[in-house]
Amino acid sequence: MAAVCRMLRLAAARYPCRPGVFRQFSAGPSFQYILVERKGQSQNVGFIQLNRPKALNALCDGLMTEINRALDSFEADPQIGAIVITGSEKAFAAGADIKEMQNRTFQECYGGSFLAHWNRVSTVRKPVIAAVNGYALGGGCELAMMCDIIYAGEKAQFGQPEILLGTIPGAGGTQRLTRAVGKSLAMEMVLTGDRINAQEAKEAGLVSRVYPVDKVVDEAITCGEKIAQNSKLIVSMAKEAVNGAFELSLSEGNRLEKRLFHSTFATDDRKEGMTAFVEKRKTNFNDH
Repeated sequence: MAAVCRMLRLAAARYPCRPGVFRQFSAGPSFQYILVERKGQSQNVGFIQLNRPKALNALCDGLMTEINRALDSFEADPQIGAIVITGSEKAFAAGADIKEMQNRTFQECYGGSFLAHWNRVSTVRKPVIAAVNGYALGGGCELAMMCDIIYAGEKAQFGQPEILLGTIPGAGGTQRLTRAVGKSLAMEMVLTGDRINAQEAKEAGLVSRVYPVDKVVDEAITCGEKIAQNSKLIVSMAKEAVNGAFELSLSEGNRLEKRLFHSTFATDDRKEGMTAFVEKRKTNFNDH
């Protein structure tokens, strides 16, 4: 872990979050720190790749702002049914940009609600899949946990090492990690800064599947394509219901589920889905 921290410090010093080469995708917005495309045979999966490789994809404010812009574009695109976020084979994101945070004061952080807009990934209505290779540490682990599904490459490593820098997770790490893996393991990881590997993360419930390094991104896109074949309207309702399980009591969650279930009966897609099943034909959802 000390070695990773040293790499992050060196990367932050040599490659600060500053203007660089702009990238563009067909919807229009231009980006400095991410690559954005449409993926899948039907071009219905939004794809965001963190692109600060020399800084191990350290998360700076500019990068997170660009992720939010890309998410907003995909959210508004009626063709997109799911979104994949990934990094490189070496690092999904090895943490937040420490140099950017180093000299901030309490007044600046509290008064400016520092990191508040980093939460956008968790509020997107469309499903978001993290394809994680290499380091997912600190803010990188938090970013992955904001996604709805996490696929991991065999060499992925997850951790919250903020304690080694004299601080604590600030983008949901203590909350989402505890919900995912339980109090004991989360407490151990947060208090020691120790990492877990991909298989340990799967066994603990942090990730759903583990794939070879060169397959994980393709598998995440395939998952996105499967989701995108369904009604986008009904998918968003299902996502809301599952997320409710982490926010509500069992009785309140069941009430939410029932209300959303009843709501599907006001949609054309519910009628189409059941009619197609009875008629033994393929569905033709129109997202209404």
